[in-house]
Amino acid sequence: MKITRLLEKIEGKIDYFFVKYLHRDQLKDHLLVRYLMKDLFLYFTVSFLFFFMIFFVNQILLDVERLLAQSAPFSSVVKIMFYSFPMIIAQSAPYATFVGFLMCLGGMMSNNEVLIYRAAGFSFLKIMMPVLLLGLIISFVSFFVNDYLLPLGTMKYNRLLREIMNAKPTVELESNSVKNLDGSTIVMGQVEDPQVSDIVLFDTASETDKIIVAGKSTLTGSDVEGVLMQLNMNDALVLSMNDTKHEDYDVLMAEKAQLNVFDSTVLGSSSISPREMTVWDLGKEISKMQSELDGSKSASNRLNIWKMEFHKKFSIPFGAFFFAFLAFSFAFLFGKHNGQTLGLLVGLIMSVLYWAMSITGQLFVQKLGLNSFICIWGANFVVAFAGFVFFIFLLRK
Repeated sequence: MKITRLLEKIEGKIDYFFVKYLHRDQLKDHLLVRYLMKDLFLYFTVSFLFFFMIFFVNQILLDVERLLAQSAPFSSVVKIMFYSFPMIIAQSAPYATFVGFLMCLGGMMSNNEVLIYRAAGFSFLKIMMPVLLLGLIISFVSFFVNDYLLPLGTMKYNRLLREIMNAKPTVELESNSVKNLDGSTIVMGQVEDPQVSDIVLFDTASETDKIIVAGKSTLTGSDVEGVLMQLNMNDALVLSMNDTKHEDYDVLMAEKAQLNVFDSTVLGSSSISPREMTVWDLGKEISKMQSELDGSKSASNRLNIWKMEFHKKFSIPFGAFFFAFLAFSFAFLFGKHNGQTLGLLVGLIMSVLYWAMSITGQLFVQKLGLNSFICIWGANFVVAFAGFVFFIFLLRK
């Protein structure tokens, strides 16, 4: 009861402050802006939960289902899911901003609520300011997640995944399948933890090509640093040949042989990746790489990929701001009839196109070595240009 009275007094003081110290038009503006911000945030929250579940389910299908199918510890799988949250949050925020804002603003247009703002003296530019402000706030929160929580989650995710694979190596293998391991191709027979019935391995990573054939083998974890798992093979046959002179070859047969599978072979480089760094650390590493650049193509491509990761730290979260601008222009221009439905459909279609442009930009950097800034920011530039064009038409309407 005392808390209720206290809250009523505080609310009364706030109302008294606005009435006494603000002019009537300022109070009116304050209420309308607060209503708009609250409505935008509500629709953003619903859209965020929708996209979060989509990416979350996709993550479960990719990683969690495979781990559970191979009888990985349930507690470890739950942690893997938890460490994936920052990546899912960072991906969901821009799309949720676009769809949520489109539905909110489209609903305002369909219900003629925008006429109240116009009658109160709000220009389209003045209405747009709270929309852009909330989009900017979402971008900064998303940037924090992308720059701090994502590297932290990625490091814990990779460390836990190494522990799971080391304790139960068969989680990475499937029966009667073919798997590529860092330049080598391995064909496996029936996998029954911890045994593999038959193995054929093709190693073409070095100047000497190797073909290894083995019978029943046992897969175990390893205590050696840098070694993820060990494959103990029985009745192994190794054929080595020069990749240019196939008539020169060596044949080796052994009752028992051991093959070490390194961390980097399965999980990538054992060194810290760009996704495990903050913007500050990543920027320092890029500066160091530029100073040590030897002019080789491989070094230039590696530097370009690291620059791509640097630009992604900004382009992904601040996509929410550009989407807020486009949502405002599009909703107020085309949302007169069935604004919410139109916003939902257009938002989903544009989200898919934006995702496709982002993935294509990354592939252009990785495969073709194109400029990382243009490729990564290109999707945001397209969204900003479309928003600007629609806004000009809106002002002329």
